[in-house]
Amino acid sequence: QVQLVESGGGLVQAGGSLRLSCAASGSFVSINTLGWYRQVPGKERELVARIRSSGLTDYADSVKGRFTIARENAKNTVILQMNSLKPEDTAVYYCAGGSWFDPSYWGQGTQVTVSS
Repeated sequence: QVQLVESGGGLVQAGGSLRLSCAASGSFVSINTLGWYRQVPGKERELVARIRSSGLTDYADSVKGRFTIARENAKNTVILQMNSLKPEDTAVYYCAGGSWFDPSYWGQGTQVTVSS
């Protein structure tokens, strides 16, 4: 079993920055990918960024050049550095772990609100 715990959400003005952190604990045999997804009410959850244990990364087009995902393997932690935030980035952000196409494990979510 895997547990994912997010931290670092909050309220920020447009143009500002936030750093999200996700600490993973438990058995990592079934996990080669950690990532971040986000969801707003009435919409489907969408991929923000993901990173494989090899270091391969993938970003949604809407965040490329503004967000950076990094993995600290020794600490079983994945970081999402979010810069140049926009009001449309407002959402609940979820940490996820699993395979590249199948995030089997989810955190509880952390709210990010960007004011205009």
